[in-house]
Amino acid sequence: MMEYKGYRATVTFDDEAGVFHGEVVDTRDVIVFEGTSVEQLHREFRYSVDDYLAVCAERGRSLEAQPRIVSP
Repeated sequence: MMEYKGYRATVTFDDEAGVFHGEVVDTRDVIVFEGTSVEQLHREFRYSVDDYLAVCAERGRSLEAQPRIVSP
C-alpha cells in the first residue's frame, strides 16, 4: 500500500509487461498510474494525486468525503 497526502493506492505487477500498475482507493473517482520502476511508480502516484487535486480545485469539486485519511 502506498500513501500520499492521505490518499492510498494499491499496486500490482505485470511480470509479462514488466510494469507496475497502481490504483488510488477510497475515492469516488478512478485514479490510476503506472511505472517500470519503484521510483517511477512513486513519482507517477504523486503526480496523479496532485493532478487530481488540481482538477477538483479548478472544477470547484468538494473533497469532503475523500480521501479516508490514514493515521500513522
